[in-house]
This record gives sequence, structure tokens and C-alpha cells, in this order.
Amino acid sequence: GAGADNDLYINQAIVFIEDAIQYRSINHRVDSKSLWLYRWYYSRTCQWILSLTITVILALAFIEEPSSLTVTSDVRYRLPAWNPPCGLTESLELLCFLVFVVDVSVKSYLIGWKEFWKNKWLMAYILTLIVSLADWIVSLSFFCKESVRIRRILRPFFLLQNSSMMKKTLKSINSTLPEMASVVLLLAVHLSLFTMFAMLLFARTKDNQQDKEWVVYFRNLPDSLTSLLVLLTTANNPDVMIPAYSKNRAYSIFFILFTVLGNLFLMNLLTAIIYNQFRGYLLKSVQSSLFRRRLGIRAAFEVLSSLKETPASAQQSCVSVGALLQVLQKAEMDSRCKQAIMRSLKMCSCDQLSAAQFQKLFEELDKDAIKQHPPSPEYQSHFMQKMQFAFGHPCFGYLGNVVALANIISICVVLVMDADKQPSERDDFFLGAINCFFILYYLLEMLLKILAMGLRRYLSYPSNRFDGLLTVILLILEIATFAVYGFPHPGWRPEFMGLLSLWDMVRLVNMLIVFRFLRIIPNMKFMALVVTTLLDLVKNLRAFAGILVVVFYAFAITGIMLFKGAVVPLGNTSAANTTHNNGTLQCGTYEQLEYWPNNFDDFAEKKVYSWCSAHFQAGVVYYLLYVLSVHLICRWAKIYFVAWWLISSVIWVNLFVALLLENFIHKWDRRCQRESLSGIEYQRTVELMFRDVLEEPTEEELMEKLHQHPHLQLCR
Repeated sequence: GAGADNDLYINQAIVFIEDAIQYRSINHRVDSKSLWLYRWYYSRTCQWILSLTITVILALAFIEEPSSLTVTSDVRYRLPAWNPPCGLTESLELLCFLVFVVDVSVKSYLIGWKEFWKNKWLMAYILTLIVSLADWIVSLSFFCKESVRIRRILRPFFLLQNSSMMKKTLKSINSTLPEMASVVLLLAVHLSLFTMFAMLLFARTKDNQQDKEWVVYFRNLPDSLTSLLVLLTTANNPDVMIPAYSKNRAYSIFFILFTVLGNLFLMNLLTAIIYNQFRGYLLKSVQSSLFRRRLGIRAAFEVLSSLKETPASAQQSCVSVGALLQVLQKAEMDSRCKQAIMRSLKMCSCDQLSAAQFQKLFEELDKDAIKQHPPSPEYQSHFMQKMQFAFGHPCFGYLGNVVALANIISICVVLVMDADKQPSERDDFFLGAINCFFILYYLLEMLLKILAMGLRRYLSYPSNRFDGLLTVILLILEIATFAVYGFPHPGWRPEFMGLLSLWDMVRLVNMLIVFRFLRIIPNMKFMALVVTTLLDLVKNLRAFAGILVVVFYAFAITGIMLFKGAVVPLGNTSAANTTHNNGTLQCGTYEQLEYWPNNFDDFAEKKVYSWCSAHFQAGVVYYLLYVLSVHLICRWAKIYFVAWWLISSVIWVNLFVALLLENFIHKWDRRCQRESLSGIEYQRTVELMFRDVLEEPTEEELMEKLHQHPHLQLCR
């Protein structure tokens, strides 16, 4: 009947508005049972279970063979790791696969059969599950003794397909690749030509004493390419030049030209191209997100306009305010936005809303999240009012910064004076007394600020929460120190008691005091701008970090399969002998530099190794040293390391620089507008970052897209 139809329209509107809030596609089934299943699937509980499942299956790499459950990764000292029995991690893996099967089944049903064949991500999801389950069966049939497990490399896909923003970011990166490839190709040509020049310049001669450049760096084509590739990152500069430079200073021109053209021009040109192209494609993806939001809101309007209570005499479609209020009460949305929309509805004098009015109401979703601080308490006493004015004034905060700086300087002076003293000669009295005085001041400062601002207003500022938390921790540590070791006095060097020695307690207190000095950041506008830019990157660019995790994970698993066990300690030498024998090892080798902890023997160590090798110079040095230790296994190992260097140090770092620049420039351009609004904090998302340059979709575009909906039949 009419009541059942109205309930269906209300539920459809609720789901469409929730889709708009989350930038989700509305191309899904819209019957009553499907809507219930859809809301259940996107509920916090289900999404939490799915996220936990993804976390568990990715974390299995830390405990399954080869296990990372060892204190050290150094092959000389590492004890045999505990490896789980066959079937333990496989059982957890099977449970994860079952959750993924339910996930892909629900998704496939909700979008419908026709949409399923258009969705490449879902098809890849099913294929990944089939391959993973087949590999899981093979693993059990070999009693978990197989060395290659394909499903481990495929695990990051489960993280990737679960995030729409990660998919958009990946699509943007993929669209940027052709422009990046042109510069990378130019780099390859630059590297190849200079390699030929180097092999001709530093060819072998009859005089062995003059052939050091040829012997060490340019003996053959692979070595020459490797030497210049490392020079491109300046990791072996000036070492690669010294043998030739010692013969003739004119040889330096070759290396200077190579570095200037490659490192200063081509690498920075690559950064510029990535910034320009990636910003454009990211803007397009954000534009499509805005279209999804507008489409979801318009779809909600269209279904609500089909309610039986809508006046038949209306010349154009309209929605009653009562129906919208009913939808808002049931929809899952931010309380700030919901309250703002309801306030606008109460201020509205009309009972019916047009499409434009309906859309304008939900523009509240696009606005900055504004946090207004609670008011300060109002004191009746004249004395208390003066106290409130004095201790609530910014100058009191500046005084606290000066005191914190004095504390840091005093700690530095004491540390410099005691730097060369033995622990038995050190007198902790001065440092203990200084800490006691300053911590008491910090406590007094916190209490006076709470008196002036009120507890709620004090806690509403992140800088105050940071300051207050550290002050409380410092006070607890100081009380614990006095309870265990007594009050400071000359010659204060008591014996070790409790969990930490007196010196350890004092060091911990001093580290927290140094950390507390970061409170000055909000008082320095430019520094605060830089810090808020970094915090925005951390909060809003999770998709970018997720793709980095995917790449790290895949390369780590591949590295374990290729190079596990490649690093072997030199015989059975002890730690002392190894140190003593360093002089007999070739300078700069893997063994001489004692890079034994950097290996591919377990997942945790490979992640640390990948992080180190993602940072320019260190990465290529590690790569070279590692290749020297595994070249007897496979000379093609260089391909793996060069690929990782290109993806991590060249592409990923430049993408990060591009996004950092975009965020910083946006904040820099808007800083003047924000300076005039004191007491207000703005929180922006990636979508809001580009809000000023986005184009609003037209009504014709929205209606055309709605009429193409595979499961929704509109009345007009």
C-alpha cells in the first residue's frame, strides 16, 4: 500500500544521503531487503570486522615462517626463531578468506549482475581469492614446507580494494606514469651515454697503478652503469671521482657535468612534472567525488518527492519538511552537520522544499569543520577577575615559553659539564634540583591557566592538552623518584633500586622536558603553519600511505623469496673477533661496515631494510653492499634493487613532495583569512582542499545520470 511505498522511499532517501556523505556510488539495489543489507554492510561493526580481518591477514607475515619473533636480526647473534606449527597461521588465513568471500558476495549482489561485469576491481577481487585459496590448499598438501607462497604477495590487494580513495590515488598515479616515463627514459639515456663516455675515458692501460678508476668503478658495463647510477643520487660522491681526479683534475669536469645534468636538472624536472600531473589527476578524482555527493543528494530528493503526501497540484517536484526531518533522524551523519541542517529547516518558513533549496541545505557537508572553544568562567569577585585577566593573557603563555627555554638551557649546561664524567663521579643533585623547581612551576602554570580559562576551555586547545599531559607525567615521575631515592641533596648518588636507576629516572624526566618544549609551536605562526600542514597530510592522505604499505609489503615478500639466507656470517667468528678483524676486510664492504642486521631473512627486517633503502643515498649504498654479498647467487639481483629505488626514492618521494607542496600552498594562500578569526579551529579534508576550484554539476547532468541508474525507476 501507500504506507509501504512511503517507508521504501524514506529508506531509499536515507541510504542515498549516507552515500553522499561518504562519496559512495548510488548504483546499487534499492529494494527493501537490499537496502537493509546495504546499511548492515556499511555499518561500523561490519566495516570494523573487515578492517580487522585485513590487518590480521597482513600481520601474519610477522609470525609465519620465516618468523620475525627474535630480539635481533643480526645473523651473527640471532637465535633460532619460534615458527608456528603447520596449520596455525593457515587456520587464521582461512577465516580471513571466508570473511573476504562474504564481503565480495555481498558487494556483487548489491550492485547487480550487469554492474558486476563493469567492475574490474570486484573481478580482480574474486580472482585474487581463487588464486589465494588454491595456493593455501597447495601449502597444506606440502605440510607448509613450500618455499614460495604466491598468496603472500597478493595480500596487499585486500587492503587496496577496500579503500575508494586508495583506488582513486592509484588511478591518478597510473595516469601520471606516461609523463613520468618520458623523464625516466631521458634519465636512462643520460645514464647510458655517460656510461659509454666513462668506459672510453677510463679504459684499461698498461700502467696498473693508473687504472684504479677502471678497476674499482668502470671495469665492465654493469659496474659502470651501477657506479653512475649511485652517483646520480650523490651517494658515492666524491669517492667515484677521486682515483681519476688524482691523475688529472680535468677528469672532474666529467663527473660535475653528469651530476649537474642528472641530479640538478632531470631529477628536479621529474618532481615538477609529477607535481603538475598528479595535482591535475587528483583534482579530477575529487571532482568526481563532488559529483557523487551531488548525485546522492539529488537522488534522495527525487525519491522523497514521490511520497504520497506530496501535493498533486505542485507544478514542480518538491519535498515536505516533515519527510526530510524523518530522514535526518535516521541517517548516520555528523552531529554538527545534522544540527546545522535542522536549524536551517526551523528557520525556513515554507513547508515544501524545491530541488535547489534541498541541495543548498546539504551544502553544509562541504563546509569546514569548525571547532569553537567553550567560554571562560565568569567570576563575581574583582580579585578573581584580575587573576583571570593576568593568567589568561597571552603574555603569561610567553612567560611559560621563556621558563621552558631556561629549563632546556640549564639541562644542556649540566649535560655538557657531566659529559666526560664516569657514572660514579656524577652528582645528580643539580639536575634533580633543577627539574624539581621547573616541574613545580609547570604544575603551577597549568593550575593557574585552568583557573583563568576553566577546565573545559583549557582542554579544548590541543596545545594545552599536550602541555597538561606532560606536566602530569613529569609530576608522577618526580614523585616516584622522591619516593624511591629521596629528595635531592649534594652527593645524591643512591644505589640502584626499583625498575630504573636514579640516572635513568632523571634522563626520562629530562627527555619529557625537552619534548614539552614543543609547546612553543602554536605561538610561532610560520612554524605552526608548517606543523599543521604535516598533520593534515597525516590525517587526510591515508590513501597515499596505504599504497606505500602495499608496495612495501609486496617488495618485502618478494625479497624474502629471492634472497632469504643470502647473508651468512664469516665462519663462526665471535663478536670480538669480528671487530678485531675489521682491519683485514676490504673497506666499504658489507662485512667491514657490519651491515649484518640488514638482510632478507624475515618480514620485519625486510620492512626496516626497505624503509632505509627508500631514502636516497643510504638506499643505494645498502643496495650495492647487498648485491656484493649475493652476486654469486644471481647477478640479476640488481634489477630488484633498482626497481625498488625507482619506485620508492624516485616516484614515491616525488609524489609525497607534490602533495606536500599542494597542501602547504593551499594553507599559505588562506592564512590571511584565518588570522582574523581567533578562537576558531578549522579542520580540512582532501576534498575541501580543492573546494575553491571545483565545478558544480548541472541539473541536466545529474538527471541524466539518475535516469541511467540500473535499479531506480524515477517518476519523471
